[in-house]
Amino acid sequence: MSGVAAAEVLARAEAAYLGLALGDALGATVEFMTPREIARQYGVHRQIVGGGWLHLKPGQVTDDTTMSLALGEAILADQGEVRPLSCARAFDAWMRAKPVDIGNTVRRNLLAFRGSGLAVAPPSEADAGNGAAMRVLPVALASFGRSEACVRACVRAQAHVTHHNAMSDAACEFLALAVQDFLRGDSLREVFRLRISPLVKENPAFAFRHRPRREFPSGWVVETLQAVLQAVVDVGGFENCLVDVVNRGGDADTTGAIAGMLAGALYGMPALPPAWLKALDPAVRRACRVQARALLAPQLA
Repeated sequence: MSGVAAAEVLARAEAAYLGLALGDALGATVEFMTPREIARQYGVHRQIVGGGWLHLKPGQVTDDTTMSLALGEAILADQGEVRPLSCARAFDAWMRAKPVDIGNTVRRNLLAFRGSGLAVAPPSEADAGNGAAMRVLPVALASFGRSEACVRACVRAQAHVTHHNAMSDAACEFLALAVQDFLRGDSLREVFRLRISPLVKENPAFAFRHRPRREFPSGWVVETLQAVLQAVVDVGGFENCLVDVVNRGGDADTTGAIAGMLAGALYGMPALPPAWLKALDPAVRRACRVQARALLAPQLA
């Protein structure tokens, strides 16, 4: 295993959080468009300009980022622990604040929480969406340095509030552990061997090599992760992989956000395009940087 100094780990954590927000803001413009529609309107979409079906301001983010920040605040309030009831309350408060966007599974299970007070949704084959995966980064940061079993338990604690599903769990746990590996300085080749290959072996549905390029990925977590891995592994580079994945259209804010968190942790702050950072909403940019350090710093003390 490789290793980096604590200051570099913190910087990579900031890059991961900013990468999530940048991918979200970049992808939201072309969410639900087909690659042909994107090409006709933008050529290659590679600038943070807002718009899209949500009519966003340039640099504005969607539920991928704002829900992550809400989760991170709940974890910080619980001194680094990931407690389902605290997560559910934070998500419910986030929903009551009328976010710009919210997934159907998230809304349905949070409404059920309001009625029952039960923070863990029942297991459901229908809940294999990407809504728990898109917001997993705060858990990866807060559980850094803990045992793998503990990390997996923390991941499920937040995920099961809205997505109690085995495929969602597999994706979320993989993402949290892969982000932690990149924070430690592991290379993409090492993470492929340690994380990606075992994920695909245990869950063949996630296979992405030797498959057609995943176009118009849906909110199904399998299609989301296939598109993300094709971009991060086979395209490479922070900017290139995000441009590649969002130009596939579909659930582009979420594929962009997840690719951004992985690529940010892998490539670090120098790889984030200055023009994108400048375009990102300043309050969001600041919140991501502050929360990344607050979640991770106790583990490095």
